Amino acid sequence: MDTATKTKIESLLAQNRVVLFMKGNANFPQCGFSARAVAILKELGTKFSTVDVLEDEEIRTGIKEFGNWPTIPQLYIDKKLVGGSDIMMEMYEAGELKEILAAPGSLSTITAP
Repeated sequence: MDTATKTKIESLLAQNRVVLFMKGNANFPQCGFSARAVAILKELGTKFSTVDVLEDEEIRTGIKEFGNWPTIPQLYIDKKLVGGSDIMMEMYEAGELKEILAAPGSLSTITAP
């Protein structure tokens, strides 16, 4: 990944506490996994930002390298990777995702990928 792409990703993460890199956007997800991720965040009443990786190939490939995570969507909270939609679902069902979202900085106390 080039420096410009890394800087762009870091800037996106700095602008919002909760960022979902996904296919499509919150109003029109372009894959089932992205739709599930959005549904989970909305169910929890979370304020979040989305980044449509389909609109920027550099971000689409760069985010996979940035977080060392091979798939999209990717959820970041407090600039830290939480995981994809499967991990989000597991954490949602266990109540962990709600805890993290309720307490800024709490991600460090929960094991994430």
